[in-house]
Amino acid sequence: MVVYQGKGVYGAVAVGKVSVFSRSSADVRRVTVDDAEKELARVEAAKEMAAQQLEEIHSKALKEVGEANAEIFEVHLMMLDDEDYNDSIKSIIETQKVNAEYAVAVTADNFAEMFSSMDDAYMQARAADVKDISDRLIACLTGGGKAQNSSDEKMIICADDLAPSETVSLDKDKVLAFVTAFGSSNSHTAILARNMNIPAVICAGEDFLKNIHDGDMLIVDGHTGELIVAPDDATIAKYTAKQAEDARKKQLLQELKGKENITLDGTKINIFANIGGVGSIGAVLANDAGGIGLFRSEFLYLESEDYPTEEQQFSAYRKVLESMAGKKVIIRTLDIGADKQIDYFGLEKEDNPALGLRAVRICLTRPEIFKTQLRAMYRASAFGDLGIMFPMITSVSEVEKCVAACEEVKAELKNDGIKFNENTEIGIMIETPAAAMISDLLAPMVDFFSVGTNDLTQYTLACDRQNARLEPFVDTHHEAVLRLIEMSAKNAHKNGTWIGICGELAADLTLTETFMRMGIDELSVSPPYVLPLREKVRSLDLS
Repeated sequence: MVVYQGKGVYGAVAVGKVSVFSRSSADVRRVTVDDAEKELARVEAAKEMAAQQLEEIHSKALKEVGEANAEIFEVHLMMLDDEDYNDSIKSIIETQKVNAEYAVAVTADNFAEMFSSMDDAYMQARAADVKDISDRLIACLTGGGKAQNSSDEKMIICADDLAPSETVSLDKDKVLAFVTAFGSSNSHTAILARNMNIPAVICAGEDFLKNIHDGDMLIVDGHTGELIVAPDDATIAKYTAKQAEDARKKQLLQELKGKENITLDGTKINIFANIGGVGSIGAVLANDAGGIGLFRSEFLYLESEDYPTEEQQFSAYRKVLESMAGKKVIIRTLDIGADKQIDYFGLEKEDNPALGLRAVRICLTRPEIFKTQLRAMYRASAFGDLGIMFPMITSVSEVEKCVAACEEVKAELKNDGIKFNENTEIGIMIETPAAAMISDLLAPMVDFFSVGTNDLTQYTLACDRQNARLEPFVDTHHEAVLRLIEMSAKNAHKNGTWIGICGELAADLTLTETFMRMGIDELSVSPPYVLPLREKVRSLDLS
């Protein structure tokens, strides 16, 4: 029994035999030709064939992973007509008098290297797309194709990497899981895997691929990224039990999917999901959340070596809004500081960072960063139902400054002729006792509140949430915390403002009835808690 460690892409377990993915790829050689025009004609014919194939793959992807995730194949179709890409192929054929296959291969290598050398992780992942479309063109030129599992037995597909088209082309009825030696969490393949609900692990390493063979017994744990080759009976039994638990949860999903979040006496509540990045959208959809109650925008900053640009942020926000197809998406503005430090921000060391320069305080003291993010958010608002939420609010003046910044950005966008949603909701987090105590003053200024119970508990009980030694002193059900939440709910409703909870307590099923009796309008939890929470709500009778 040998254990390898990769990165889990889709959280599920598979136990079965291996099928090593192979491609009947052509050996591209440089051949001198006399008739360059003939080679260019071959390229055009291959492009037509590739376009037809991509149209078919796009149709399959639309059914299996939805419009937003099938978009990559529209990009591939556009790439076939990309001027720079085609000019490179044409130039190599005409100036070097070489065969079309060679010209495509050289162009692919050059473009892939260009993308790989970029600092942006998203652009690095695009190198795989260039290789994918180029390999398809070469296959069309040579009459080659890509081999797939021809067995009727369900197998675990293992490969060096899988292009997006290869992932979608897999027959899901014959695939238990897939494992790649390389790859990226930002790649379209990883995103497609999550949305196709296929257990998957990437970055297993070259050693794994060298030592795995057709027919080997393998356990794939998409939750942890663990891979176990030739497991013993006890290990198989352990992971079979884990599979059974996954199956139980899936059954719960099937039974509750599409049902209302409504109590026995008819009281309704919205159940949304909290996520930390675009890659988690699949989990939100799979667990049937009614929207996204907390999208942590700081992931864009934490995963970058420099301040993310307006375009990078706009792209991410637009993607999540389009993927949610009209469902509410609340994006929290940058929340760093305290336990989330980023070197390039150059923040000074603080004796008590939890009480220091963090979240909205950074935004208000660095307006250029704040306005860049707000511009990206408002631009994205044209593509879905967006709510913008400001964290760590303690005063009326802070909200006034945030609202003023929004108005300034909206005026700029109007002046630039850029579309955005004028009715984008603005909200604040209630995570300081100060905000809760003056919630009657804050409610008329915003459209919604969202209670961050983790920080609200920390600041109310004067217990550092990062200090494990204080755990015995932290009562998450403390009457003071619950009273602050109830006070905020009453003040919100008096002023026509809705209120949600996005902290850990939202998923505490022992408090669900308490929160509903307070009049909480929305609970936002991690995706796996959506269905258990729905089950709890549907079991309650508040009459």
